[in-house]
Amino acid sequence: MDRKTLVNHIRQRRSCLCVGLDTDPSKIPAGLDVLTFNKAIIDATRDYCVAYKPNLAFYEVLGSKGWDILAKTVDYIGKEHFTIADAKRGDIGNTSGYYATTFFDTYGFDSVTVAPYMGKDSVEPFLQHDGKWAIVLALTSNAGAFDFETLTAEGKPVYAHVLEKCSQWGTPNNTMYVVGATRAELLAEIRKVVPNHFLLVPGVGAQGGSLEDVMRHGMNDDIGLLINASRSILYASSGPDFAEAAAAEARSMQQAMAQFIS
Repeated sequence: MDRKTLVNHIRQRRSCLCVGLDTDPSKIPAGLDVLTFNKAIIDATRDYCVAYKPNLAFYEVLGSKGWDILAKTVDYIGKEHFTIADAKRGDIGNTSGYYATTFFDTYGFDSVTVAPYMGKDSVEPFLQHDGKWAIVLALTSNAGAFDFETLTAEGKPVYAHVLEKCSQWGTPNNTMYVVGATRAELLAEIRKVVPNHFLLVPGVGAQGGSLEDVMRHGMNDDIGLLINASRSILYASSGPDFAEAAAAEARSMQQAMAQFIS
């Protein structure tokens, strides 16, 4: 999905919600399998969101069956929603090239999350597929982000170096950045470095990030945000009404976003 189409979806639905499909078999209602649960969540939320983000760990752990479930989930989502393979890949060039082909061509995702630690040749292969995106980890929402990402190097934090350097490799049409909602106070500074790029923002919902703060400080002229919520939507109810509860939570977030999206 290209940038123009993504922006149109955001404005038409007045939503920049991304639903994280981090489906844990131990948390879904008894008697349901992962694929059936995913389909019910997608049906319940597709009117309120613009993107879906399966985290690969929840599928890889199931072996070959999990990869089949992943493929069928992406197929069920269809082409009217942006899809993110939350795989956090990043390796030497030829290996990254095969990772890019795997997720873009074999599984049909629109984007892949990428770890930039190994530098340019680990990220570039993800930028060579038309209409596809690399979503580069910059400032994440986990506690361990303070171990490296916020350290000062040459007068600025490491994550700022990541933003600046990676923006030279790609463009706002094929590169996004992960910036956690729990770091919302830094969004204004981040926008000075990458004013036109999209940001994928986890951490709203179960991790306690403020949706309003993210919208207020993170939007650009194209909205420029995909705000992810996973557990707060998937497990809004553990009972037979799980889909209805997921829809209500997604609708609530969409309505909050609509106040900022003209």
